[in-house]
Amino acid sequence: MGQARQSAHAFTGSAVAVVVAGVVALVTHQPWLFPSLGPAVMLHVEKPDSPESSPRNTLIGHGVALLAGYGFLVACGLTGHPSVLQEGVSVPRIIAAAGSLAVTALVLVLLRASHPPAGATTLLVSLGLLRTPTQLLVAAGAVVLLTIVDWLYGRASGRPMPLWAAPEQ
Repeated sequence: MGQARQSAHAFTGSAVAVVVAGVVALVTHQPWLFPSLGPAVMLHVEKPDSPESSPRNTLIGHGVALLAGYGFLVACGLTGHPSVLQEGVSVPRIIAAAGSLAVTALVLVLLRASHPPAGATTLLVSLGLLRTPTQLLVAAGAVVLLTIVDWLYGRASGRPMPLWAAPEQ
């Protein structure tokens, strides 16, 4: 695939995924769009055959990240606190951020499910930007939705992602 065609493919695939999630967010008034979806979509459309881009790694990665981030929010007593943007940095917030990122990295290495955007997801949670169980369920739903949209886009455009897992490279 030539550079112009590859650029158009990335442009279109990224836009389609974000528009779909954006429409769902608009209709539901829930956070179906959040920053770590951007790098996940870019991996899907730019490197669909990479293990890091596979549905397996995407879903496991963000799932582990959401659980680790929330686990550290609870462990550090931060579930009732406003986000780091409102409250500022504190020792418990640093522990939550460092711990959730470290656990996410550890588990994803052990599961051979590398997906770097998951590192941003765990920080979004441990920093309190997504902190309620409803927001976490919506975030998980958004990851599933965008993975399906990107998978369908890849099939339709001739640059398919694997059905589940890509071969290790």
